[in-house]
Amino acid sequence: MLRMTKHYYFARKDIIDTLLMKKNLPLAILSGLLLWIAWPPTPYTTFLLFIGFVPMLLAIENIIQSTSAKKGKQIFTLTFIGFFIWNTASVYWVYNALKMVGELVAIPITLIPYSLGPLLMALACWLYYRLRLVTSRGWGLAGLVCLWIGYEYLHQSWDLNFPWMTLGNGFAVSHQWIQWYEYTGVYGGTIWVCAVNILAFLIYIGLREGQAKKLRLKLISAFVLTILLPISFSLYTYYNYTEQKNPSNVVAVQPNIDPYAKESDIPANLQIDIMIHLSRSVAQPNTEFFLWPETAIPEYMNEDGINNNIYFKQAQYFLRKYKNSTLITGGETYRLYNSRATSTASPTQQPGVFADNFSSAIAIENSGNVQIYHKSRLVPGAESLPFGNTLSFLKPVFEHLGGATGAYGAQADAGVFYSQSGIGADPVICFESIWGEYVARSVRKGAQFIAVITNDGWWENTSGKDQHLDYAKLRAIETRRWVARSANTGISAFINQRGDIVQQTKWWTQAAIKQDINLNSELTFYVEHGDYLPKAGSFIAVLLIGFVVVKGRFRKKVVA
Repeated sequence: MLRMTKHYYFARKDIIDTLLMKKNLPLAILSGLLLWIAWPPTPYTTFLLFIGFVPMLLAIENIIQSTSAKKGKQIFTLTFIGFFIWNTASVYWVYNALKMVGELVAIPITLIPYSLGPLLMALACWLYYRLRLVTSRGWGLAGLVCLWIGYEYLHQSWDLNFPWMTLGNGFAVSHQWIQWYEYTGVYGGTIWVCAVNILAFLIYIGLREGQAKKLRLKLISAFVLTILLPISFSLYTYYNYTEQKNPSNVVAVQPNIDPYAKESDIPANLQIDIMIHLSRSVAQPNTEFFLWPETAIPEYMNEDGINNNIYFKQAQYFLRKYKNSTLITGGETYRLYNSRATSTASPTQQPGVFADNFSSAIAIENSGNVQIYHKSRLVPGAESLPFGNTLSFLKPVFEHLGGATGAYGAQADAGVFYSQSGIGADPVICFESIWGEYVARSVRKGAQFIAVITNDGWWENTSGKDQHLDYAKLRAIETRRWVARSANTGISAFINQRGDIVQQTKWWTQAAIKQDINLNSELTFYVEHGDYLPKAGSFIAVLLIGFVVVKGRFRKKVVA
């Protein structure tokens, strides 16, 4: 009889859990779809960010209020499914960049970037559930904001970094709404989205729970004001912002060379000739900067003798007509050592000789002065070995594979190129343009405009290239600097200090564009203080996790 009772009890629990999943799964899926529709580059749907999390919060609340014995597991599973839909639908183009290893092989590899972010998001929601066990709903929701910011900052800072889906990036197509990013950076946008969604959730849940009318009116007022006040301040700033006149003529070149043909099918000197021709087609006698894209010079150059490299000389020869100009170009460079001088150095075919390879930006002048910047924010796996010190035992394996992964060295910090006239330019290579604080560090060091060089051709004609361009608008607002963007296959552009795209090219066309940009030496609050919001939020998140652990152990002792 006892055995039958237990069997009935567990069967009943399984039925309850199944019904809960069926009831709440559509809510999680709805959240994922709403957030995807709201995400760049889709225009006119940004407002959905303000309600995109509400169905997910309702699903979590339903599970918390249920009698299920597996609440934590259900919350983690449901939130992961919803966030996986949002992430995968938004960054599906990652597959295009990886399919060169094989269309079938690329599928399991792409599951890593598709899944890693959602796993961390689901973990933040699970921790929120654990926090709710030891505190009230209100404090739990406030803690959820800090836990979410903690996840975003972790995903920006660790070796598997991919901050593409930071919530504040979602306003990139509606940059008129977030001019206050010059004070907060994108994490101000994350807090904004979280706050509005929580208020909308509390209003909806209140209708179900018979909430007092006075409290409901307060929540509705807070909801409306939390949306309108930041937008009103931003629109006022946007329409009243005036750039100080300090013009500099810049040319951005888009050679449109198939990235798969760069390394083998088209000779390097011919590629450089294409960029020289395009540069001359729009150059002026007073042009101060020419921008060529990432890896524009496709042959490896030894940094110790770079002035004697034939491709370097070819590029420098072009500048003879433009005496005061600086050419900022992408290129692949290397350094040789007599020992393994760095953790990224690999042995060469010469005994006792080691080399570091770099994805570099090179500033070339008419003089013998050469400035080189090494890409610092490397793509995990493709350009760097995540947790290299811990996984150093794998380095010989990759060396045996010819440096198939973790092949690049990196620079320790952001850099600035200075022209002969003293103008400071921030060299930003591809992936680096999604790090607000990293770009801000170059501005603190004296950069007066941001020079982005990239090759988005790997992603093909997908939304990835459009998102990458839109995110550059956020850097312009945070720093109040013009962004000049040279992309191999597009989209090249000029973005002013308000985040407006003043000029842009078409995708997959040869082009060169020029613009008189205004240089700026003033520092915004965000440039001076960096990512203070996520650092504070992450600190509170750590305290909350400690609080949950201590409280949980105390409860177990009391029960025992």
